[in-house]
Amino acid sequence: MFRNKTERDKNKSEFENITITALKKLLTNMHDAEIVERQKNKEQKVTLLYIKTLIDQERLNECIIEPLIHYSEDRVHECITNAKVSEITTLFEAQEEILYGSILLNDSLNNKWWAVRLENQFNRAIQPSQTETIIFGPKDSFTEQIDQNIRLIRKRIPMTSLKTETFTIGSISKTTVVMMYIEGLTNPEYISLAKSKLSKIDFDQFLDSSQVATFMEDHEHTVFPQFLQTDRPDSCAYSLGIGKIILLVDGTPFALIAPITLFHLFQSPEDYFLRWTIASFLRSLRLLSFIISITLIPLYVALTTHHYQMIPLQVLFVLLESRSKLPFTPFWEALLMLIVLEIIKEASLRMPTKTGQTLGVIGGIIIGEATVAASFASTVLVVLIAISAIASFLVPNYLMTKSNALIQFVFLLLASILGIYGMVLGGVLLLIHLNGLTSLKQPYLAPLTPFYWGDWKDLFIRAPLTWMKSRPEHLHPLQKWRYSKRR
Repeated sequence: MFRNKTERDKNKSEFENITITALKKLLTNMHDAEIVERQKNKEQKVTLLYIKTLIDQERLNECIIEPLIHYSEDRVHECITNAKVSEITTLFEAQEEILYGSILLNDSLNNKWWAVRLENQFNRAIQPSQTETIIFGPKDSFTEQIDQNIRLIRKRIPMTSLKTETFTIGSISKTTVVMMYIEGLTNPEYISLAKSKLSKIDFDQFLDSSQVATFMEDHEHTVFPQFLQTDRPDSCAYSLGIGKIILLVDGTPFALIAPITLFHLFQSPEDYFLRWTIASFLRSLRLLSFIISITLIPLYVALTTHHYQMIPLQVLFVLLESRSKLPFTPFWEALLMLIVLEIIKEASLRMPTKTGQTLGVIGGIIIGEATVAASFASTVLVVLIAISAIASFLVPNYLMTKSNALIQFVFLLLASILGIYGMVLGGVLLLIHLNGLTSLKQPYLAPLTPFYWGDWKDLFIRAPLTWMKSRPEHLHPLQKWRYSKRR
């Protein structure tokens, strides 16, 4: 009902003429709305309407009030030269302009309305990224101001072929989304598909780019993200240069990158600033750490429950001694400790920064020692839990780090029922699930399946940049080569 009423009001106001009475009715019960009337001469009166919390009040006198006082001509809008002035003809246009930081100016003599854009820019200083920290490389990051974010990308790609298209989504929030791509390089299929998905979004409010991604993903019932979120302009510029599209959402510092594959979630911006041997080692280490984080504890449960004969004798004696007084089975012991670990991690994130760090360290130590002393968990499991937790943090993507826990719980359940066979079954089901995922209709496991041998130079390892002369083939860019021939 609310939506239908809003649409009726919008359709009605699109054709309704602007009047002082109608505008005053719109601004009723808005304490920050102001109406200023100035008698320019006997025949001409100028009326200003604006919301003072949305405009730059320092520029109000400079750009409008003083020019109106000293200007003697009848056409009052011509005296405003330091701001953008546009004529408006309908009540809907007036409503849109005033809510986006414009001052409505009524010229009674000529019976015309003008909108003077004096939006107050709520800018904050550009700071280093807090979610994708690196030692080498650019230190700037996006802010909540979309125009500033576009400027940071254009500074890195000074090309007229870098195109931007604007969309407005959300019936309440009126959120601006800007799609960026390089014309003549990015596959038109991605562009048209992203446009189609954006135009079909029907929701009332968007406060973050992750909400936009939810409506654009091909698969919503999965723990794996199909859009990469980043607040680094250099990552966006690199993605544009290899044939991807970027979505910037007003009011949030996190941009969306698509299409992506599973392997993009394990790549760090620093990979392209370090020596290729070091970058390759670190990238392989991240993939190995992800596997360890989801399989180490389930493997412990599988071995101690179903396959204890596979454990070396000396290690088996240690396990028997550490588990001799425990009242729980390996499954319930591991499940209890993993849940406690997730509680500590979540609590440390929600607390203030300094308090959260203290809580994470002291809470982990105290609870770990107390659990062992109370015979609720073995010392071996506590060590394995710590290794698994640290390994999960090596994944650069925060959303992927959160997915680790859910995948780990599924493997833990299968391991407790079927042992190592359950873990193998879980691995097969995970690969089947990943093989069925897509990002903007592109395979999620490319370049493994479908197979693109040339893209392996930037997959598990990062080859020297001098070898990476072609753009990723699985992205199907219109320009394959990354170098230009010069005479």
